[in-house]
Amino acid sequence: MKKILVIGAVGQIGTELTVALRKKYGGQNVIAATRKSEFPPEIKNGGPCEYFDVTDKGKIAQMIDKYGIDTIYLLAGLLSAAGEKNPNLAFEINLIGLKNTLDIAVEKKIKQLFWPSSIAAFGPTTPAHKTPQRTVLEPTTVYGVTKVAGELLCQYYFLKYGLDVRSLRYPGIITYKTEPSDGTTEYSIAMFYEGLRHGRYKCFLREGSVLPMMYIDDAIKATIDLMEAQSEKLTVRTSYNLAAISFGPEELAAELRKHIPDLEVTYEPDFHQKIADSWPKSIEDTQARQDWGWKHEYDLAKMTKEIVDKLRPKLKKA
Repeated sequence: MKKILVIGAVGQIGTELTVALRKKYGGQNVIAATRKSEFPPEIKNGGPCEYFDVTDKGKIAQMIDKYGIDTIYLLAGLLSAAGEKNPNLAFEINLIGLKNTLDIAVEKKIKQLFWPSSIAAFGPTTPAHKTPQRTVLEPTTVYGVTKVAGELLCQYYFLKYGLDVRSLRYPGIITYKTEPSDGTTEYSIAMFYEGLRHGRYKCFLREGSVLPMMYIDDAIKATIDLMEAQSEKLTVRTSYNLAAISFGPEELAAELRKHIPDLEVTYEPDFHQKIADSWPKSIEDTQARQDWGWKHEYDLAKMTKEIVDKLRPKLKKA
């Protein structure tokens, strides 16, 4: 049975992934780690939990020894908008944290390591429509810069040390279980929260800002499926393109009005707009579909209905 360490286990993806991994491999076999002050109940009560910072190399090694870890999911990171506010911290967490973990993984002979990249690795010179797997990577945010550097580090450690590192370029991930954060694509879930709470939402992106997006259930499935794929079938050791649906805020608003008829959405673009404008509008992910059978399940309508159905009772209880 695998012994898994999830670093960054209370973030947008980490929370859902930790629960899914514990369901699959058993609660005691999946150790959740965060540098934050609290674990949500579903994480705290589901298995071992540890507090440490990904920049603390010695602590990572200590946790591997303590629990006999053989697989690591490194999800700790500072997202796009937050990274622009604090570039030094973004560099430290996103890149130094990755380098620390890669070094320890080699030293401790870790069998597998997962690290997430992002569409932020692309930039304004990248083809905006059906962005191919291998293309121009010239991001204009520090978040994107750390992702490009991280992808190349992952490939380097695979080629030089034989470390089985696997990665996905996540699109904007939409999940209802955590409150919206400061990421550029977080307008999407914020529209659900504000729409259900107040019947209105002021969007920080303009109409027509189409971006690649994905429902959290598809993202979790893709992550676990990639990690379970046979190594010899994988042809990408930087990071796989991953796609599901693409839409703009006005399209999401129109779909959401089927469930909240009086929803009012206004548009007041801020600094997030420049970030969104540098990213692709759609992603071509044929390589992932061919190499390890990736297939998404949720389209815009199915995702919207599911989030409304699950978020509405949650907000009523709050």
